Amino acid sequence: MSDIGIKQLAKNLGISTASVSRALSNPDRVSTAMRKKVQAAAKLAGYRPNKMGASLRTSKTRNIIVIIPDISDTFNSGVIRSLERTAANRGYAVLFGDTQGIRELEITYGDMVQTRQADGIICFSHRLPFTDEDMASESFKMPPLVNSCEYIDADQAGGHVVPLVTIDNVKASRELTQHLIDLGHVDIAVITGDISSPSTTQRLQGYQEAMLSSGLAVQQQLIYEGTYTLEAGSTITKEILLAKKRPTAIFCMCDETALGCLYALKEHNFSIPHDISVVGFDDIKFAQYFSPALTTIAQPVAEIGQQCVEVLLDIIDGKEVKKPMVVLPHQLVIRDSTGPVPDR
Repeated sequence: MSDIGIKQLAKNLGISTASVSRALSNPDRVSTAMRKKVQAAAKLAGYRPNKMGASLRTSKTRNIIVIIPDISDTFNSGVIRSLERTAANRGYAVLFGDTQGIRELEITYGDMVQTRQADGIICFSHRLPFTDEDMASESFKMPPLVNSCEYIDADQAGGHVVPLVTIDNVKASRELTQHLIDLGHVDIAVITGDISSPSTTQRLQGYQEAMLSSGLAVQQQLIYEGTYTLEAGSTITKEILLAKKRPTAIFCMCDETALGCLYALKEHNFSIPHDISVVGFDDIKFAQYFSPALTTIAQPVAEIGQQCVEVLLDIIDGKEVKKPMVVLPHQLVIRDSTGPVPDR
C-alpha cells in the first residue's frame, strides 16, 4: 500500500498512520481488535500492501516455506491448515514444497531461504534441506527452521539444535500397546512406518517397552516394516494372515495404514475385533467414521501447526527460544476396533 493510502485509511479510521502500518505489516504487534478493524477497512477500500517495499524496509519477505514429503497425507493436512491460519494472522504467507521425499527437491526449497526468497522453514522431514557440503562449510549459518513431529539429531545438523514440535511418541505407543495387553493380547503384530524415521523408531520403542514391562516377549517375526500409507496396511496385513501363527492384534503406526489393514481383514472375512483387534495412530478425521471405528492415539494437530509457526516467527524476530522441544499432550482414544483376545 502507498504512504498516501495508509494516511487516508488512518484518517478514515481516526487512528494514527503508525497504527495502520503496524496492523498491516506487523499484525502481531497490535491487538486482535485493532488488527481486525484495520484489515477489514483495508479490504473494504480495496487497498493492498506493497510487500516488495515492506521487504526492502525490513529485510523480511514475510514468507515462510513448509517442506513436506506428502501434502496429501491426511494427518499432515490438519497441521497445514492450522499453521497456514496462524501464519496469516501474523502477516505471513506460506509457500508449500511437496517433495514426495525427493532429496533434490528438499534442497531446492531449502535454498529459497538462503537466497532470501523466504524468512524461515517448517520442515516435516527427519532430514535437513541442505547439502552436506553446505553444512560443513564454515560460512554456513542455519536459517530459522522448526521441525514438525520428526526429530533431527544435532550431530546430523552440524551441532545445531533444531527446534521441534511433537508429542511423546514413545509414551503414546506404550499406552496404545498396553491397552491391547490389558485386553489379553500377547501376539501383537506391528506394521511400522519408514524405519529410518525417528517417529517410527520411537513408536517401536514404546511397543517394545510395553511388551517387556508386562513380561511378554518381543517377537521379531511379528514386526513388519512398512510405510505410512493405505497400501502398506493392506498389503502387509495379507502377509500377516498367511503367517503360521496368526496374531490376535495388529498395531499400525498410523491411521492410514490401519484403514488399509481393516480393509484387507474385511476382504478376507475377518470380524473386527472378534477375530482380530486393530489400532492406529494420529486420529485422522476418518478414524471415527470407519466401521468399526478405530482405536488410536489422537495428536493435537491444530496446536502442532500453531506452535510450529509461533516458534519459527520468534526465531525470525531474533527472540531466544527457551524450549527447543515443545512436547504436546496426546490422548488414547478407545473405539470399536479393539476387544478381548478371541478364544481359539
